[in-house]
Amino acid sequence: MLERSSRRVLFTEAGLQLVDQAKKILSEVKTFKDMANQQTGAMTGPLHIGFIPTLGPYLLPKIIPTLKERFPELELYLHEAQTNQLVRQLEEGKLDCLVLASVEETAPFKEIELYNEVLSIAVPCDHAWAARDEVDMLELKGKTVLALGDGHCLRDQALGFCFAAGAKDDERFKATSLETLRNMVAAGAGITLLPELALPEDKTKDGVCYLRAVNPIPSRRLVLAYRPGSPLRQRFEQLAEVIKHRLQQSE
Repeated sequence: MLERSSRRVLFTEAGLQLVDQAKKILSEVKTFKDMANQQTGAMTGPLHIGFIPTLGPYLLPKIIPTLKERFPELELYLHEAQTNQLVRQLEEGKLDCLVLASVEETAPFKEIELYNEVLSIAVPCDHAWAARDEVDMLELKGKTVLALGDGHCLRDQALGFCFAAGAKDDERFKATSLETLRNMVAAGAGITLLPELALPEDKTKDGVCYLRAVNPIPSRRLVLAYRPGSPLRQRFEQLAEVIKHRLQQSE
């Protein structure tokens, strides 16, 4: 099953087949346990949830206290990773559900609608647009915008709106987080689009001003995604209701 040398150990083809079969067995065992837990419909026991980095830090503080209060016996395991990693872990049964922006990669899963999150334009507070309430997206034509690095679904979503307006991506810089983007804007390095949940209550805080974007209004669709055959559907629906309620309260 294994090929050994002085430098490394490799699985043979037969060994790889056994590994694949073991993964399937573990997945079936997990499904069996989930089905047993689901018989009561109670929010108890472990629940593994994946979040994207552009959503988790801003959403979790809003929902965790409520979840702990309403479902004290629910054991939350929270995982943060980029979309492609989360999708793979959901497929492999390592995660129970995902809370993220709906993209092409999530199409095979069941989705529960959560929230349509608007993207705002962030500019330095000494920018010519800083005193305005809104900016027509067409005014981005010919402008260069800062963006997240490859692998972030928000990068593709935000740049899609910017490219449609005739803007360009600043290829000299790719951020690893929204906070890095925000700090670069504050330093006068450029402008960007940031999601609503990441905006501070004070819209002129720390040298960054946030403006409504119109024509069109850029946004992303937040969903709770899970495997079609998962027996935990009732749990996901209860979780989704809490998230939707908290997001509506913060509007």
